Amino acid sequence: MLDYEINEIGNTQEYCVIWLHGLGADGHDFFPIVPQLNLPAQPGIRFIFPHAPRQPVTINGGYVMRAWYDIIAPDLTARQDKAGILRSAALILEIMDDQIRQGISKDKILLAGFSQGGAMALHIGLRETKGLAGIMALSCYLPLADELPVPEVAQEGNLPIFMAHGNYDPIVPLQAGVMSKDMLTKLGYAITWKEYPMEHSVCEDEIADISEWLRQFTTRA
Repeated sequence: MLDYEINEIGNTQEYCVIWLHGLGADGHDFFPIVPQLNLPAQPGIRFIFPHAPRQPVTINGGYVMRAWYDIIAPDLTARQDKAGILRSAALILEIMDDQIRQGISKDKILLAGFSQGGAMALHIGLRETKGLAGIMALSCYLPLADELPVPEVAQEGNLPIFMAHGNYDPIVPLQAGVMSKDMLTKLGYAITWKEYPMEHSVCEDEIADISEWLRQFTTRA
């Protein structure tokens, strides 16, 4: 199983957020964001920040770094590392299954991520829709979009998805996020979409919106 960092809110954890970092970062990257979310102690939330495997990344000259999959070309959707995406998806699902064994219901598990981690959250979450609490995808795009299964009518509208992007993102262009959002909307998914005047990063307004969204899904009936 992948190594990960844990940051918990409350004494008893009822929910779990598995938050995936971006290319070249690690599980410590978003660890400090938990107190900034200013969430209440109840219901308790366990934030898990996994460390991606280390592997050579083609677009970075084969340099070995933490990555959920290889990036082959600047056009993120032109040549995709399907094998790497599937390999990392299996590792992340191991963490999810372990949390279920520890007593957290699947319908109280949220997949989240930034950049490449957000792409993984979408890839996994849209294939694990039954019972999943929701998806939070930041500054990212939907990988392997042409292989996305058609959702069941009973499920598509019941999966909360929060997507956010910077207007001036030079790494994952805004249009890539918009196209992914539009595709999912056409499939019937209910998307909460936010744009911010920033590059490939996270801003204070976004953190506030994430906090508000998490409060909504953790308190819904």
